[in-house]
Amino acid sequence: MARKVSARKPVCSKATLQARPDGKFRFAVVADTHGKPHPDTAQRIRELEPDAILHAGDIGELQVLDRLAELAPLFAVRGNIDVQTSQVPDIVTLELMDGERMKLRLLLLHIAVYGPKLRAEVARLAHSERASLVVCGHSHVPFIGRDRGVTLFNPGSIGPRRFQLPIMLGTIDISRESARLTHIDCETGKTWLPP
Repeated sequence: MARKVSARKPVCSKATLQARPDGKFRFAVVADTHGKPHPDTAQRIRELEPDAILHAGDIGELQVLDRLAELAPLFAVRGNIDVQTSQVPDIVTLELMDGERMKLRLLLLHIAVYGPKLRAEVARLAHSERASLVVCGHSHVPFIGRDRGVTLFNPGSIGPRRFQLPIMLGTIDISRESARLTHIDCETGKTWLPP
């Protein structure tokens, strides 16, 4: 008789953040460090002066998180190469408030897309959490898109170069009027756009 193997239930975490008095907030977003973030990572993040850092998984060595947490408050999720630990959840839901008003709810997880489309289970989760933005990693490909009413953001990889992909990080800039997603080339510090 075959034994049924049940999938492990993902470990989820939720947090609420408060925008600055002017209604602005900046996230620096990294992913796929694989234990070896680019040597300029800390400098680039310092230049961005983020209010918080998001790490979208495939951390590698947990000391990477310790170094990032020295730069700004940090929210990280476990990637498919990462060991399971109580320190790092699988999914984080973040709510950004401007006083009493919700400005943004985002979902941070490692694997969220299949090509340019949201995976069905992630779309269901995003809608159940009322998240308008999904931040992910895994592919190492910098990407901004929209699917099923949800904006998708992959900052690319800030770890060892894979194939000919650039070494990247991202920013999410929130103001009272808008949200802007940007890719930054880690090697040059300049805004990156696809060729």
